[in-house]
Amino acid sequence: MDTKPTFDLDVAERRVDPFLMSVLKSRFEAIVREMTLVVMRASRSAVIKNARDFSCAILTYKHELVSVEDALPIHVMSMDMATRPLTELFDDITQGDIFLNNCPYTGGTHHADLIMAMPVFYQGEPLFWVVALSHHADTGAPVPSTYLPFAKNIFEEGMHFPCVRVGQNYEEKKDILRMGTMRNRVPEMWLGDVRAQIGACKTGERRIGELFDRYGRDTIMGFVEDWFDYGARCAKAAIAKLPAGSYSYETRHDPVPGVAEEGIPVRVTINVDPAKGEIVVDVRDNIDNVPGGLNLSENTCTGSCRIGVFNNLDESIPHNEGAKSQIKVLMREGSVIGKPKYPVGTSVATTNVNDRLMIAGNAVFSKMGAPYGQAESGSHLPAGVGVISGADPFKGGKSYVNQVFVGYGGGGARDGFDGWLTYCGPANAGLIQLDSVEVDESMYPIVIERRGVIPGSQGFGEYEGAPAAGGVFYPLDHDMTIVYAADGTSFPPRGVLGGGDGGESASIKVVASGDKVVLPAFAEEKIENGAKIEFAACGGGGYGDPLRRDPARVAATVNRGWLSREEAERVYKVALKDAAEAGLLAVDEARTATLRAA
Repeated sequence: MDTKPTFDLDVAERRVDPFLMSVLKSRFEAIVREMTLVVMRASRSAVIKNARDFSCAILTYKHELVSVEDALPIHVMSMDMATRPLTELFDDITQGDIFLNNCPYTGGTHHADLIMAMPVFYQGEPLFWVVALSHHADTGAPVPSTYLPFAKNIFEEGMHFPCVRVGQNYEEKKDILRMGTMRNRVPEMWLGDVRAQIGACKTGERRIGELFDRYGRDTIMGFVEDWFDYGARCAKAAIAKLPAGSYSYETRHDPVPGVAEEGIPVRVTINVDPAKGEIVVDVRDNIDNVPGGLNLSENTCTGSCRIGVFNNLDESIPHNEGAKSQIKVLMREGSVIGKPKYPVGTSVATTNVNDRLMIAGNAVFSKMGAPYGQAESGSHLPAGVGVISGADPFKGGKSYVNQVFVGYGGGGARDGFDGWLTYCGPANAGLIQLDSVEVDESMYPIVIERRGVIPGSQGFGEYEGAPAAGGVFYPLDHDMTIVYAADGTSFPPRGVLGGGDGGESASIKVVASGDKVVLPAFAEEKIENGAKIEFAACGGGGYGDPLRRDPARVAATVNRGWLSREEAERVYKVALKDAAEAGLLAVDEARTATLRAA
């Protein structure tokens, strides 16, 4: 795509000099990065501090997305929905106010994502919002987890803050925060994480104020308008190069007993209009809300529809309000893929079915044929990404709750590229970090016995999906509870355009005797002292005909240990022989030609 950031606007349309435009773009990104560092350094829970399950952003006071940096896509693509209710519910917003919103019925993603927002005033005029969103390990639900697929409604999910003012004149409202700590299994950790978010917002507000002092109001707000114009023009130019038409794709989330016995179909249709430079994503043809926590929120449904489109456009397109404006979303209220009907549960609205929506949004472009689209990827919440809890025997029985990221799903392949090994899921697109084994073991009374790639679990194709991660971990001298929701056990990721399917997820309990017990795909399971949890995440789907794969790439995968020599010959018709370098294999050109000719 020819959409590199040169900030070309007609001279008559420019409000800001193009060189200053580039400077201010970088300055806003730097502010978001500094906010991000505050959250990461000051937070206490491992899910935020180590895995980086948080995001920061800057919006205009009119709720238009200005800048994100190293943010999880699902957190920021519809961030405006989380701040918009603030100006609708409050008519007395003043400088120094701090607001908390984690309610899906007031624009939040799901109840575990606490969204902290602070207005930015300049000379008495509100002009921006600074926002810090963190996924918290506990919000006081009946089960020690924030992922509750069986929670039928919000009354079973834990504490909701539906746009609550938690600070005034830069001071915490201690009574509100006391409510949160009382309803939390790890109150000190929760409060520390909340204060890290508040610190990030205060930092962002201060830095934007410094920008105003240096450049003035008119220059800063002129930059914002030019930045949005540029984003819209980039998006239009990229969409103009796509084939016009209507394209549909369907995938399916696994069955969940008592919630969706046959699984949940996820259908997406996109209508591409190159002349207008616009894409309409239609998800109205989906089933009604289910009696569990798998329903999407309006925020996650909207954001995920946009993410699927952005994943198929040039990466240089700014993810700002202007670019977003070229992607329209059609949904209906009361649908599992749409706006939820109060008070149905939305506890798992950022993963699982939501993953499937983004997966479908990635894959639907493959209906245009190569080189478009992407194969299905692994999705969230295998046991390797479960929420663990218990009483730490090395800290006097003190309670702990944390989501671990020991191992997760692989990415689907796309034209020209194999899948991303550390993808985790489409909601975060590789930005969630794998936990450090040593750090996890130092923070929590567990041992991670092993983790690594599962050979042969990738979807085969001209371009391979990433293989799955698997592993084993267990509690030390106590009983540990783990809550997980391992989608992809029944319906693993599919390949596209002739590519093969990725490996399925699996959850196994290894009891003290060494016997293995296959666990349900969605469960709250006690791992007793002496027992272990073994897991496999999903591999990504393949893209294109396996017989078109470069034999040298096949040999490299075998030498890496991700594919057996026999599989290489059976699937890819690539014969291998001993290479000059000891222990490695090379392509047997003659035999490979014979196998492929046959």
